[in-house]
Amino acid sequence: MNVPVKVERVQTGVRIEKRLLKVLKALAEYKDMSVGDLIEGIVLHAFEGKAPFGDETLQRIEQLRAIYQLDLGASASHYLTEETVSKRGRSKSSS
Repeated sequence: MNVPVKVERVQTGVRIEKRLLKVLKALAEYKDMSVGDLIEGIVLHAFEGKAPFGDETLQRIEQLRAIYQLDLGASASHYLTEETVSKRGRSKSSS
């Protein structure tokens, strides 16, 4: 039996890759939940070494990845950098 668990949630300003956020938002909408609830579920499953999604949801994720051109995989997570704008308005890569 599942019993509701009261928790204290806090607002956070997490920076995340733009296309990844689009996929998360679309998936949360598809699952009729908030992005925060979705992320909590993904992390709690990952902490226990469990897969957070079944086959149907994984198929939907692949569709959303294609729609939002998200071509990053898990191996990219250690190598992501972002473009920053210099004081002169030119973009430059940062680590």
